[in-house]
Amino acid sequence: MRRLTRASVIRGLVMSHDLVMTALAWVLSFLLRYDFSPPATLPTLLAWSTPVAVVVFGVSYRWAQMYGGIWRYASIPDMIRIVRAVVVGTFLMLAILFLTVRVEDMPRSVLIIFPLLLMVFLGFGRLVNRFFKLRGKFSLTTDTSRRPILMIGAGDAAEALLRDSLRPGITFRVVGLLDDNVQKHGLRIHGVEVLGTIDSLAEVMDRLDRAGAMPEEVVIAIPSAPSSIIRHIVQVCERSNLPCRTMPSLEDIVVGRVSVNDLREVTIDDILGRARIRLDERAIRELIHGRRVLITGAGGSIGSELCRQISRFGPEQLILYEQSEFNLYEIDRELARVFPDVECHAVLGDTRSRSRVAWTIEKYKPQIVLHAAAYKHVPLLELNITEGIQNNILGTRTVAKACVEAHVDTFVMVSTDKAVNPTNVMGATKRLAEIYCQNLQALGSTNFIAVRFGNVLGSVGSVVPLFREQIRSGGPVTVTHPDMKRYFMTIPEASQLVLQAATLGAGGELFVLDMGQPVKIVDLARDMIRLSGREESEIEITFTGLRPGEKLYEELLYDTEALSDAGHEKIFLSKSHPVEMEWLDRRVEKLLSACHEQNEEAAILLLKEMVPSYRSDKNNVSQIAKSDIQKSVDSSSDALDDVDDIPSKVG
Repeated sequence: MRRLTRASVIRGLVMSHDLVMTALAWVLSFLLRYDFSPPATLPTLLAWSTPVAVVVFGVSYRWAQMYGGIWRYASIPDMIRIVRAVVVGTFLMLAILFLTVRVEDMPRSVLIIFPLLLMVFLGFGRLVNRFFKLRGKFSLTTDTSRRPILMIGAGDAAEALLRDSLRPGITFRVVGLLDDNVQKHGLRIHGVEVLGTIDSLAEVMDRLDRAGAMPEEVVIAIPSAPSSIIRHIVQVCERSNLPCRTMPSLEDIVVGRVSVNDLREVTIDDILGRARIRLDERAIRELIHGRRVLITGAGGSIGSELCRQISRFGPEQLILYEQSEFNLYEIDRELARVFPDVECHAVLGDTRSRSRVAWTIEKYKPQIVLHAAAYKHVPLLELNITEGIQNNILGTRTVAKACVEAHVDTFVMVSTDKAVNPTNVMGATKRLAEIYCQNLQALGSTNFIAVRFGNVLGSVGSVVPLFREQIRSGGPVTVTHPDMKRYFMTIPEASQLVLQAATLGAGGELFVLDMGQPVKIVDLARDMIRLSGREESEIEITFTGLRPGEKLYEELLYDTEALSDAGHEKIFLSKSHPVEMEWLDRRVEKLLSACHEQNEEAAILLLKEMVPSYRSDKNNVSQIAKSDIQKSVDSSSDALDDVDDIPSKVG
């Protein structure tokens, strides 16, 4: 025997209530029609038609799914279900009456009075129940034990947060709203008044202080607000010495990562963030769903976010290839917790190991490979030239060639804006990796795609975590140059656009992401100081000078690269000139040989030969080094004397 639960008992009581209301409305509609002076034939009609009405409308209620909700949360959707059930039931009842008694003794006006009366009865019961359930919570807006906050925004998000604030256990109460829409001023949402505009914050605070409701902080209830609005709100709050927090993003709320009332600090991502990306999720799902995907550098900033994004689209298998044991452990554990249905395989390995890479691809047979493994710290690679070259070039070549041999469908390489007119080893190696991958396209069935973008906010080793640590320590915040600018995007945005670019490529393409406008690093530092709740006078900003390999401005394109539409508003297509692959392979071998011998001068010279746009400050490459290289290469058309011909081959 099925055990009764509290929910099923309550559902039964609700159904009983509705059926009783149906019978009452049916009888009362006749009495109203006859002004409570019914004819002698009415009792006979009601005796058989009332049970029929109860049965018919009971079926209609079930059809309209009126019992899937909770009474205490009854709202507009529940009212719509009631209307739909009553309308359908009325037509069914009319059909039954017509087929049985031809509606001869049936007053036509009853068919108008009855449904209106029934909707009132059903809706009123739910309204009364909700009122009594919530009656004690309306006093929460004046509960002085809760922290008073002032909310910016008077739209749907603000209404949702206000409604949620009426629940028990919430630690704040909203004492007022601010909105720049003057037509909302003086209106109330859940009893809370819209007091003025954002710029009138100081004046509103004075009014609230006099009323004994001085807010302790400001909450931004505009999840879709552009960064310019967020920046303005933060500045207004700073002038009033009020801390500022914000609601989670709509995406986080929708997918269930957080709830509406999970307020968080305003971050630099909010200040520098850009408009929400419109992804072609159907195309990404078609690319990923049911397929085997391998990600190199899976534990890094971009690699780990690619793992999270890909897991949303249901791959058959996700192979995590990572050199760092700790990073691999962390991302594998996170994916197991957040995406338990995704089959993940954690592979500890170096992309430079040909045997390890080949074994991994042979065992798991990935159909898509996303190559995010790379060394990226510019000053550090200037001090470790040969290691940077081997990791970024040998690692890319090893994985790319293994993909060709295994007939992997798609290979996507993550590149950087530092590959354009590079002034450092990191940028030069990424440019050479771009060239190498693009020219492998002709050697097999694998589609090679490169995606180039700028800095990502908050990535490991980037400026944002460094500034945050310096501010926490009381300063100073170190900026290399007052005019230094960089392109920025968030880690999720970069990862999403990498996947989107993968859906657009047919092989051999270099995609460039729209990075928006470059940001001054010193302005970024000032924003982060203010967001920390400190004043610029408290935290000193010092300028240390450009470090080895750095330049003031990054570029996304070479002058010779022409952009074309790639089919997405945030992604552009760049076609580069082909290079003779045999020549390129021989030069790469010589480069790696120089690195193996720890000959930095020879490595730099060879790197400059293959990437003519590379302008290093290491201009003291000795003639001895050049002579050694010349002796080591064949006395053929690819000798170093032909270096002047290379720019016509390499883009």
